[in-house]
Amino acid sequence: MAVKKDMKKNINTDSEPEKKAGRKKKTALSFAIEFFVKIAVTALIVSILCIFIVGIYVNHSNSCYPMIKDGDLVITLKIAKILTNDEIAYKKNGVICFGRVVARAGDVVDLSDDVLTVNGYGVFENVVYPTTAEGATITFPYTVPNDTVFVLNDYRFDATDSRIYGGIPLSETKGRIILLLRRRGF
Repeated sequence: MAVKKDMKKNINTDSEPEKKAGRKKKTALSFAIEFFVKIAVTALIVSILCIFIVGIYVNHSNSCYPMIKDGDLVITLKIAKILTNDEIAYKKNGVICFGRVVARAGDVVDLSDDVLTVNGYGVFENVVYPTTAEGATITFPYTVPNDTVFVLNDYRFDATDSRIYGGIPLSETKGRIILLLRRRGF
């Protein structure tokens, strides 16, 4: 009989959930603190992404019309390697500009008879507007300096690109465009 009582005690004590010593119920304050810590960590991660990996810009010109229209939201990848024919964002005179890379360091760009050539070869582009040297402040043929890229606007009548500035230093580039969001309904 004594053995049965001991077994009952063991069974009862084994099946009862153990109470954790010192565990308190969460209060509204602890939930609020936990919530704000999560928001702070999320904001920190988003900030790090925006500073080092992606850039978010709003286009305020028609320099790259029709690809990028005035008012479009543009997202760039800062860590991407910039290649020929990439659409990029760059900063010139404190303003974010957008353009297409047509040549890289060491390439020779020529604009004669309204024909764009790079290293002596005609460049086939899917651009609506003709490329002219009109309004250019650099002389052609132009050799692109080291650590720069030669950028032209898609709207070629707007010559505020490498035709005026020369090569755009890679340090002034803000990354390759990876996503474009239309903010207006046209």
